[in-house]
Amino acid sequence: MSVKKEKVGENVKISEKAKHAIMIGTLCSVAYLGVYVARNILGVVTPAMIESGGFTEKSMGTISSTYFVFYAIGQLINGMIGDRVKTRYMISFGLLLAGVSNLVFSQVAGVSAIAPIVYGMTGFFLAMIYGPMTKVVAENTEPIYATRCSLGYTFASFIGSPAAGILATFMVWQSVFAFSGAVLCVMATVAFCVFLLFEKRGIIRYGQYKFEKKADTGKAGGSLRQRLQVLIKHRIIKFSLISVLTGIVRTSVIYWLSTYISQALGFSPKTAAGIFTAATLVIATTTFISVFVYERLHRNMDKTILVMFSSAVCFFTLVYFVKVPVLNIIFMILAIMSSNGAATMLWSRYCPSLRDTGMVSSVTGYLDFMSYIAAAVANLVFANAVSAIGWNNLILVWLGLMVVGVIIALPYQKLRRKDKKA
Repeated sequence: MSVKKEKVGENVKISEKAKHAIMIGTLCSVAYLGVYVARNILGVVTPAMIESGGFTEKSMGTISSTYFVFYAIGQLINGMIGDRVKTRYMISFGLLLAGVSNLVFSQVAGVSAIAPIVYGMTGFFLAMIYGPMTKVVAENTEPIYATRCSLGYTFASFIGSPAAGILATFMVWQSVFAFSGAVLCVMATVAFCVFLLFEKRGIIRYGQYKFEKKADTGKAGGSLRQRLQVLIKHRIIKFSLISVLTGIVRTSVIYWLSTYISQALGFSPKTAAGIFTAATLVIATTTFISVFVYERLHRNMDKTILVMFSSAVCFFTLVYFVKVPVLNIIFMILAIMSSNGAATMLWSRYCPSLRDTGMVSSVTGYLDFMSYIAAAVANLVFANAVSAIGWNNLILVWLGLMVVGVIIALPYQKLRRKDKKA
C-alpha cells in the first residue's frame, strides 16, 4: 500500500510540474510572439517603403542594421541584468518601452537623422526579454519541459514573421508600426500581472541556481576565470560560431527575403509581401521538424546540427542553379528552414541545458549578441552587395556560410578519440 501511495504521489508531482511548465511556456511564448511581430515588421514593409519614394535600399539597410546593433548590445547588457533582476520587470518593461518606441517611429520614420536611432531603441528594449525568459524557464521547469517550453517560444518567433506579413497586407506601413506599438503596450501590462500571479502562487521562483564553484559538478564559480572555464567545458566557442551563422540566415536573410522575391524574381511588392507571409508560415514549422529529426537521431544535438547545416548547403545550391520562380522560392524556404533547424537546437536545447551554471540569461544574451552583431554587419554588406554583385552572387555568399556551418558541426572530439584508440 505504501509503495502504491508513493507512486501516486510521484505521478501527481510530475503532473503538477508539467502543468506549471505549460503555464510558464505559454506565457513566455505569447510574450515572445509580440517581440517577433514587432521586429519583423520592417522587413515586411521595406518594399512598400522603398516604393513610396522616401526610402532607398541603402537607407533601409541603415535602419535595420542600427536596429540589429542596438538589439545585439541590448542582449549582452540585458542578459547579464536578467540573472539579477526578476523576469517580471525585464519582460513587462521591455515590451512597454519597445511599444512606445514603435509608436514614435511610425511618426518619425521619414526623418533620416533620428529614424535609425528611434528604431534602434525598439531593438534595445525588445532585447530585455529573451535571456531572462530562457532563465526563468530553465530554472523553474524540469529539463525535458524546459526544452519543450523553449520550443514553444521558438515556434512563436517563427510565427511572428507571417503575422507581420498579414498586418502589412491590410494596412499602410505607418499604421503597421503604430498598431504593433499599441499591442506591445497592452501585452506589457498583461505580462506583468500574470508573472506577479505566478510568483505569488510559487510557480515561478528565483535564485535557485547561483554562482557556486563545485569541482564535481562543474558549476560556475564567482570569478571570471572560473566562469570561462565552465563555459569552455560547455563548448561555448563552437556554439558562438553556430549562433553567428544561423543568426545571419534567420535574421538578415529573412529580412531581405521579401525584397529578393520582388526584385530578383520579378513579383510586385504587394505579391511579394503575400508570398513572404506564406513562406514564413511554412518556415514556422521548422521547430517541429527539427525536434522530429532530433528524436530520430536519438536526441543527439550535434548530429542534428550537422544534418541541418548539410541540408542548408544542398538547398542553397539548388536556389543558385534553379531559376524557375516557384521552385526557386521553395528551395529558398527549405534552405532557411534547414539553417533555422540548427538554430532551434542552439536556443531550445543548448541554452536551457546551462541552468546548473547559474548563467542562463547571461550566456543566452551573449549568444544572441553574437547572432545579431553578425546580422547587423551582414545587413550592411547585403544592402551594398545587391547593387554591387547582384542577387545571384549573394546566394553564393549564403551558401558559403552554410558550408562553414558544416565544418564547425563536424564531430572533432569523436575523431580525436578514434585517433587515440588507434
